[in-house]
Amino acid sequence: MLEPVLEGMAQTDLDRCEPLLRPGNTNCGGCGMSIAWHTLSRAIAHRPVQITIPACCAIVAAGPFPSSAYGAPIVATTFAATAAVATGLAQAARLNGEDTRVICWAGDGGTYDIGMATVSAAAERDEDILYVCYDNEIYGNTGGQRSSATPVGAATTTTPFGKKKRKKDMVGIMAAHGVPYTATISMAHLDDAMRKLRYALDLRGFRFIHILSPCPTGWKSEPAEGIELVRLAVQSGLYAVYEIFDGDRVVINVQPDMSKDALERYFAAQGRFRKAKVDLEQVQAEIPRDPLRPTQRGILR
Repeated sequence: MLEPVLEGMAQTDLDRCEPLLRPGNTNCGGCGMSIAWHTLSRAIAHRPVQITIPACCAIVAAGPFPSSAYGAPIVATTFAATAAVATGLAQAARLNGEDTRVICWAGDGGTYDIGMATVSAAAERDEDILYVCYDNEIYGNTGGQRSSATPVGAATTTTPFGKKKRKKDMVGIMAAHGVPYTATISMAHLDDAMRKLRYALDLRGFRFIHILSPCPTGWKSEPAEGIELVRLAVQSGLYAVYEIFDGDRVVINVQPDMSKDALERYFAAQGRFRKAKVDLEQVQAEIPRDPLRPTQRGILR
């Protein structure tokens, strides 16, 4: 199902004069991260920003020096140092009295795994950082290896017959730090996504946003069906859309249908699940029915 860019919303004088992600970037067709970039660009509007990106698909998108596909100041960091570098930028902006918003933009490999130490440390210190994890559930930039965000049954280059371990509940872990704001974003629910990004950009302290980011290459799915896959994940209950304030108050933003049909269509549309022959009855049975305890659910586990 084809989706209009940003649901056909028109450019206005309140938006950035140039997008964060410029035309001519090297991202794959149907890349969920690219769609998320455009959504973030719209939310930022005229706010001054600096962005740190680790060694992931997002930093490759910039292209070769001296040109750049990005329309904002970008710092390329090592896999593990994104949150640490962002901490320095945020502290420098504070000391200089600048209203610059510092954003980390990282995949699941640089968040759930290799960057976990510095992400947790920045959250514990409540650094003034907006950390956005675009989660494509693999190490997409290095050939598609499994990460701790990879769900059960997904085939990768290092789990060719399907991953056996459940997905790490990174959102629950970040909320357990008691940070001011933690949220999940569905790109199939744009109004909610824009509201959350704008709110997080204006808030102070450590904020963590998780975005389910379809990767047609790694998921073995059709490029035009990425947003529909996110919609099916939400409808089936696999991907919870909610926000947590100060690690305590939980608000469910989209109530799932718990649709078995949506669950079946989600798995059938992705070649990565075919070898493992996932037991959908068991998957559905393990989706928690209590929406007030999402941090214990293990998103897309």
